[in-house]
Amino acid sequence: MTSQGLSKLKLPDNPGVYRFVDGQGRPLYIGRATSLKDRVKSYFSADLIETRGPRIVDMVTRAATIKWEETDSVLEAIILESVLIKRYQPQYNVDERDDKSSQYVVITDDPWPRVFLVRARDFDQALTEGSLGYRVKRYFGPYPHGGLIKEALKVLRKLFPFKDKKSFDARHDAFYRALGRSPREDDTNARRRYARTIEYLVLFFEGKKDQIRTRIEKDMNAYAKALKFEEASYAKRLLYAIDHINDIALIKASNAAVNPSVGSKEFRMEAYDVAHLSGTNVVGAMTVSVNGELVPAQYRKFKISKQDNNDIAGLAEILSRRLNHTEWTYPDLILVDGNETHRAHAEGVLKARRISIPIIAVTKDDRHKAARLIGNPDIIAQYEKEIIALNAEAHRFAIAFHRLRRSK
Repeated sequence: MTSQGLSKLKLPDNPGVYRFVDGQGRPLYIGRATSLKDRVKSYFSADLIETRGPRIVDMVTRAATIKWEETDSVLEAIILESVLIKRYQPQYNVDERDDKSSQYVVITDDPWPRVFLVRARDFDQALTEGSLGYRVKRYFGPYPHGGLIKEALKVLRKLFPFKDKKSFDARHDAFYRALGRSPREDDTNARRRYARTIEYLVLFFEGKKDQIRTRIEKDMNAYAKALKFEEASYAKRLLYAIDHINDIALIKASNAAVNPSVGSKEFRMEAYDVAHLSGTNVVGAMTVSVNGELVPAQYRKFKISKQDNNDIAGLAEILSRRLNHTEWTYPDLILVDGNETHRAHAEGVLKARRISIPIIAVTKDDRHKAARLIGNPDIIAQYEKEIIALNAEAHRFAIAFHRLRRSK
């Protein structure tokens, strides 16, 4: 196929999946794009052989035309690409099939099915040997570019809250329940709702979003007719979310997969808290999340030097000592437990070192639940659930360390 042939095609500037096909209509190569127009155009650039290699040049030369399917989101393009590659096994997708970073999405056969990623080579070997260590209900893939499907699963988890591989750890599962990304088990209908969530996930990975919409609309109307307004409202919100999937993270990850020099920065949050009993056994704690995932290996404990009933002084000491560790990656956002005064003192510590990092203060009510977030409203709007959950994790971690000190 030539660039003149491409000019006759009116490719849209939308996400989707494209297929280079031969004269018999057989797919030679299948790929996904955030912009079909821009992505396909890149195959006809003068430096194609340098950027993609002779194999892809040969594929473009053999192709008779290009076919494509638009999708409503990059997420759907990622899923559809995998479905079509598995169906057609195109000759020139050999790199994708053999990609060492390829991963499967696995859904386990448990009372509360878990959903997680497994490296393709490990999964294939374990299936052959019968040594998985868990029962498999369904699996999908393999998906090339492991980082991309990992980001896709994060987006899906916001739509369809599921339990992951670490859900047997009560603390881990509680964190994701607080974010609304793991189901609650506190009522009689919870398991039924979760079974429906897993059904939606299966349909999504099969590329059947229209069936999901039909089922949700049917459920919504049935709930409204039965005067179950809370369930009907949830179905309506889910329907809206499916039609307005946030593709920002996926677009960044997709660009990085196509061009490894274009990476997406990981968003790091650090939360700090002080714990003591009337000014005795004063300790501090730092907890960390990266892209909404807890990183316990990077948590830190601090023994406060001055034993006093002064949370602000303790917070200032923790921050100062943490910032002395320039070998630790600086966060994109800092969370402190307290009010505007605590936030102002924390900002003072950073300002003295000429460090500019936004700070959010989490003010608690009498039951020690987050009542107010103080700081940049745009940041709060974007990360509210993550902020509250990580702050709660810092409090838990600090209290545990304090109790350990007291017991000694």
